Order: sequence, then C-alpha cells, then structure tokens
Amino acid sequence: MNQLLNNIRIVLVGTLYSGNVGSVCRAMANMGISDLVLAAPRICDNWEEAARLAVHADAILANHRRVDTLAEAIADCSWAVGTTARGGLYRQHVKTPREVAPELLKLAAQGRVALVFGREDKGLTNEEIGICTHLIRIPVHPDYASLNLSQAVLLCCYELYSALGTYEPPVEKSSPATAAQKGKLLEKWREMLLTIGFMKEDKSDHMMQGVQRIFSRGTFSEDDVAIMMGVARQADWASKHGNEER
Repeated sequence: MNQLLNNIRIVLVGTLYSGNVGSVCRAMANMGISDLVLAAPRICDNWEEAARLAVHADAILANHRRVDTLAEAIADCSWAVGTTARGGLYRQHVKTPREVAPELLKLAAQGRVALVFGREDKGLTNEEIGICTHLIRIPVHPDYASLNLSQAVLLCCYELYSALGTYEPPVEKSSPATAAQKGKLLEKWREMLLTIGFMKEDKSDHMMQGVQRIFSRGTFSEDDVAIMMGVARQADWASKHGNEER
C-alpha cells in the first residue's frame, strides 16, 4: 500500500447506520485506504448490516476504532479536512476534492491527514467545522446536494488515489493493424459477401464503401483483423459446402 495513503484517515462523526459504515469500508478498500475511526457513533440498527456491505473489506471494519469525540479522532493528525454540503459564513473557503487532493498528498508525506465526514442527517456542526484545517465540498447538481455517506467517502478517496498518478490503464497486447492488413481484410470481405449473395458484382463497389466506412471507425488491432478474417473465411466455406462437416 502507498505510504501516503497510510497517512490518510477516514473519520465518521455521529454515524447512524451500520450499513453506511460497511459501505465506507468497501469504498476505502477500493482506494487503498485502511484507517477508519468512528467518533461518537450513534448506530441505530443491526451491526450485521455493516459486515454484509463491507464485502471483502472486512479487515478495515474489524480494525476500526471508536472514540468519544472528533477531537480524540484527530488528536494525532496534523490536518483535518472537513466535508460539507452546506453554505454559510464559516464554510466559504471550501475547495473541491479534486482541487485539494494534490495538496493533501503533499501534507500526508509529512504527517497524518484526517478526512472528516458528518452525520447522515445533519453533517458536521459549526464547532466541528471550526477545528478542521481544510474544507471540501463535492460538486453536485444544485437541485439535490445531499450525498450518501459512503458515496461521499468514495468520491473523496478516489480523487486522492487518482492524484497519486500510480494507476496504469491496461495496454492493448495486439499491435494496431497496418493499412495493408486492413486492405486484405476488406478484400476478403468483398469476396465473402459476393459468395454468400449479400451483394452483386455490379453493386459491389458501392456496397464496399459502406463496409469500409464501418471498418474505418476506431482502431483495429491485429487480433481484430484476424477474427474478422476468420469470420469471412468461415462464411465463405459455409456458403460453398452447406452443412457438410469440415
């Protein structure tokens, strides 16, 4: 696990529903973050829901800590980042998670950073906001600004993980097809379409322009060409031999 992510702590304040805790654990595991603290939780349902929704993030759930106050939860943190959907005089200096993520990673190189999420029904109080060093607000449509707790955690953790720049998307193993390979494919399809009676010779040039237009959309790999050549060959063989066994 990335050392910077080891210095990120998720703090849930006054959480009401165990299912949200489990879903938060899963979101954290998705993004490589494992430190979870519940501050003054008020769980009002069956804790088994937490285990069910954590899925394979049960280790995070099992290792979470509980404390009585937000101050205790962030006592060993150098920075606390409050999340808020509400406006107000003391909430005007908010940034988006994407804006603040690079800065938070730099801070995490020096000490522990807490991301603080409030109650499902009320969020964080002004007093709790007051002890945070940063504030973030997730951009959402103004008609409905409320996010599910685990959704908010996932979005914030995603921005941190993305800002690391360590994710490498998969690379196509097959090389891009050359113009010559695509030309041979087009010729094979012309032959096949004539054989199966899809088009007549006098109309073939016009019909093949449409086929070529389809083939020219996007990038064909060498594997793609091989598959499409195989389709044409099999269709050609089936047209000539009917139901005979090959």
